[in-house]
Amino acid sequence: MILSIDFKKLAKSFKFAVSGIETILKEEHAFKVMFLIAILVIIAMFYFGLPLVQKVLLFIMIILVLILELINSVIEKVLDFVCPELNGKVKVIKNVLAGIVLLASLGAAVIGILIFSPHF
Repeated sequence: MILSIDFKKLAKSFKFAVSGIETILKEEHAFKVMFLIAILVIIAMFYFGLPLVQKVLLFIMIILVLILELINSVIEKVLDFVCPELNGKVKVIKNVLAGIVLLASLGAAVIGILIFSPHF
């Protein structure tokens, strides 16, 4: 059958994915902070009964920022593995990665402020 699903393999894949998120939550302070802010924003959006469009926009921004932080962390870990000594080019790459996450975070913050400001 073309669409047969091996649920054991699927469950194992989910287990690995959850393990990866647990690891990043333990090891990366920035991701921990972003994750906490995401939880607070999700609580606030339901507390204030925001319209569906605003909830969707906030969820998109949350997922975007968290994914970018995960990508940032993975690339930094790969760079640390490949080039453990301090290297100017590696430093530039890490700074640019951090800048990407910062830009997305600032954009998410502005959207959050615009959405939540009428409630305060």
